[in-house]
Amino acid sequence: MPGLSTETSEWLFETLQKRFEDHSYRHQDLTWEAVEERMRELPEKLLPLYQMEVTEGEPDIVGYCEETYMWMDCALESPKGRRGCCYDSAALQSRKKYSPECNAVDLANEMGVAILTEDQYRFLQTKETVDTKSSSWLQTPQAIRSKGGAIFGDCHYDHVFVYHNSAASYYKNRGFRSVLYM
Repeated sequence: MPGLSTETSEWLFETLQKRFEDHSYRHQDLTWEAVEERMRELPEKLLPLYQMEVTEGEPDIVGYCEETYMWMDCALESPKGRRGCCYDSAALQSRKKYSPECNAVDLANEMGVAILTEDQYRFLQTKETVDTKSSSWLQTPQAIRSKGGAIFGDCHYDHVFVYHNSAASYYKNRGFRSVLYM
């Protein structure tokens, strides 16, 4: 498989199959055999899926439409390997002191994935309650970003909240969730 060794690819398949089977409520009426076949047809998608996994996103399928599987980070809290980042490179460059090591937008691009939109985040919350102790940056509309802000979400009191913050802010428990279509 391009980008991954055979051993790493097989580990990824085994890991994702176990999660798929353990959380069948996220993707009723889908079979692992069909998913695996699709994954083997699109080997270029394995590296981004692997990146989602090794940054502790716990990717799983949460939707299927027009022969395309939608993978999202289903870890209960914002992925540990992607926390402590500000929103984007402009926000990172604007920090005068105590800059974080990374920003969410560039890291998502490096991984080959997209940051969840607000609608995708709310959809994910119908499959699995996430971010009850953490928060996740969301794709921010340009009208908000042009004024220095960015949006993020979490879930408290059985309700999904979407808030705003300075794009340059960062917190040890805020990361981002990603989506990958395959």
